Formats: sequence, C-alpha cells, structure tokens
Amino acid sequence: MDSGTKNAVICVFCGSNAGSSPAYVGAARALAHEFHEKNVTLVYGGGTSGIMGELAKTLVTLSGPSAVHGIVPWALVETKDTPENGSGNGSHTHGVGKEREASISETDLKGIDRTATTTLPHLTEFGITTIVPDMHTRKRLMATEVLQGGPGSGFIALPGGFGTLEEVMEIVTWNQLGIHDRGIVLLNVEGYWDALLQWIRHAAVEAFIGGGNESILVACDNVIDAIDCLRNYKPSEGRLKLNWNLG
Repeated sequence: MDSGTKNAVICVFCGSNAGSSPAYVGAARALAHEFHEKNVTLVYGGGTSGIMGELAKTLVTLSGPSAVHGIVPWALVETKDTPENGSGNGSHTHGVGKEREASISETDLKGIDRTATTTLPHLTEFGITTIVPDMHTRKRLMATEVLQGGPGSGFIALPGGFGTLEEVMEIVTWNQLGIHDRGIVLLNVEGYWDALLQWIRHAAVEAFIGGGNESILVACDNVIDAIDCLRNYKPSEGRLKLNWNLG
C-alpha cells in the first residue's frame, strides 16, 4: 500500500450475542483475518461479548489495538468490581431494558465523567474504546470514521438483532438521501439476511423503493466477497442529490 494512502475503515454492525449457530462467530473471526490481511481498520459498537467481542478481540490479536476502535454508549457499559474496590467477582450496570454490550472494570473508569465522550486508550484487549453519552453520538462517530477512511471504506453487517437492523437501515437511508456514498454489505451467513433481502425486493416491486435504490444494500455470502464489494461499490443512480451543507 502506498504510504500516502489511508487504510480502508470498515464499520461492522453485529450482535452482542453469539447467536445459535457457531457459523456466526466463525464469520466474525474470518472477517477479522481478512481485515488483517488487507490492512483494514475496524470501527464497531464497542461490545466485549458475542459476535462484537469476537470480531474485535481477534483483530486486536492479529493487527494490534490501533486497528480497532470501539464506540459504546455509557448506558450499555457493565462495570465490573475489582479486587481494589470490591469482592473482585461482582458487576453492576448503567441503564435498564437491554443486555449490556461492554464490560469494563470500575478501576479503569475511576474518576471519569460519565456524561461526556471519553476515550480509554489503555484498554487494549478489544482495541481503543470510546464511551459516548448516547446512541446518536455513537452512530455519528462510527459513520464519520468510515467517511474519513481510504478507498474501500464502508459498512458490513454480520448477524444481529433489533439494534443491528436499525443501524443498517439508518445508514442505508443516509446513502439514499445523499448524505454519504459508501457501500453497505450484508454478510449473509447461512442465509441469515434472506428475509430482509426478500422484503427489499418486495418493497421495490410495490414502488416504495425506486430508482434502483434496492441495490444500495449488497448481499455477500463470504468475507472475501464482502470486502471486494466495498472496494468495487458503485452508488445507485437513483440516490437523492440533496445538499446537506446547511451551515
């Protein structure tokens, strides 16, 4: 790679659980190996468990902490007791209603303003971690890193739940509205995204998606094709040409 060329930055949306099939975690590991081979920088939701954690931890092992940037809201952080401040085996959480995504020790968070955006570069097992006040900040920062990345930067979705689907649909909408022109790929592990792809085709037939915009979202069955799809991505001609420079 030319020293003057930025690395591709790929944002991966995925579940904080492992799912029911070992193929999902296997795909996360395989994707990490491809990122390492192709000098890709990962930005992701900052989780330390499930597919999220496996992807980040594997890439850190291969490429080092600087290759991974996790961005997680404070409400989704589980804080663990440590020998310095407790029994060493307990934990508690901030926020309710959803399983926490990132587990961080109280010692590492000591003295930090938990209403502010805070980067913790010393937490290296899962890369560099930034904790933010809310979901909107998380998604904005992840997208910004992709837009500032080199050729081949874009978004990949591994299997996940409501949150993963919401992130994918928002970034697809941003593409349709002309906010960005980066590629978005569904890594369709064992047909996980088949139902979503069927809905997209149906919505296009029923004229709710037009102008060829059903091609904004691309599906691939393996990690090599997913990265190649981002490198070769061509924006849909039907995207809206809106001016988002409102300042």
